[in-house]
Amino acid sequence: MSEQQHLEVEAAGLKWIGEHSFEDAKSGVPGMRGSISLTAVRGVEAEEFLVRLGADLEQLQCQDLYKDRDELAMPSGLDMTQISRAMYGTCGDWLYVLEDGFAATWFFGYRGVPAMAPLVGEEVICLTLNHHDAPALLLHAPGDGQTRQAEFGEAAEWSPALDAALRAAHAVFPSPYDGSGTTAEEAQQYVEEHRAELSPAVFTAVGQYCGLTIDCATVEAGMLPLAMISLPAI
Repeated sequence: MSEQQHLEVEAAGLKWIGEHSFEDAKSGVPGMRGSISLTAVRGVEAEEFLVRLGADLEQLQCQDLYKDRDELAMPSGLDMTQISRAMYGTCGDWLYVLEDGFAATWFFGYRGVPAMAPLVGEEVICLTLNHHDAPALLLHAPGDGQTRQAEFGEAAEWSPALDAALRAAHAVFPSPYDGSGTTAEEAQQYVEEHRAELSPAVFTAVGQYCGLTIDCATVEAGMLPLAMISLPAI
């Protein structure tokens, strides 16, 4: 693979999202680049999941592009202070939702909003940066109607396949509790030395696990559909 091909593959994966995790969301692009949280789901129709997430159906059916969000007449009744302006797309059998606010809406609502709760047969994976209340989390509903979570850097012990992807991407950091004999001081030193690598590694691993690729240029240009999502009360 040539260097140019390698760069194209990385740009279409998820690593680039992690590389910009701690950049200002207001980065001057028409779409998104910094501080993006990801929610991906399969086993449910895209429109159904988006509505369950809190999206306005009338607006969804207009198929407006994210880049045009400031020029659109919004549906009546929407309180814009309680809206996440997200973009979404599909890759294979996955729907993905991108948000550059503090966190992913699904993270805020899946426990308290019945419509957001994962159903049996639906797989949901969410990388929420939680800039409002660290740490960043990986949440995973593998299809049994239950949701597990781990902090960025922790193993996904409930899913051998997801855990293997995290370890292959070097997204599992040593811990004094993992049986490796690592001391607390050694673990902290490792975190300090590799902190900048963690978010790109986690996003890379999830992309590999899901077979999910999202084109960086398309997202930066805002050329994906817009979803106006009402934030749940928290």
